Amino acid sequence: MNNIDLTKAFIDRINTHDVNGLIQMMSEDHTFIDSIGSVVHGRKELERAWTGYFRLFPDYKITVKDIFGEGNKVAVFGTAAATYSPSGHLYPDHHWEIPAAWEAQVHNRLISHWAIFADNYKTVQMIQGLDPKPS
Repeated sequence: MNNIDLTKAFIDRINTHDVNGLIQMMSEDHTFIDSIGSVVHGRKELERAWTGYFRLFPDYKITVKDIFGEGNKVAVFGTAAATYSPSGHLYPDHHWEIPAAWEAQVHNRLISHWAIFADNYKTVQMIQGLDPKPS
């Protein structure tokens, strides 16, 4: 499996909310950077982070439009979509979809770095309760 295929498999684990599968595909020293610059290190912390994220966004999905790789880096372009649902109910007016890009770095057939690039200001406001209806 090449680095692009490995990254696609990682995205498949994200899209199926397979936290155990994600963790198995990460290096022990995995670094995750979200779209507002928050950094999480290591499998144990990422297991908690992904579990919590999927609780808040139970239908989170990445749609890949383009994917490119060079060396150990893979760039992904597409959209991220989800419904903010801290109560577990999927209210249609809490759904969002935004253009996004991701960077993966692969070492020893494991994802060692995953970074998200997206303009999700409205989404962050919604999460914080400042703007309950994203535009």
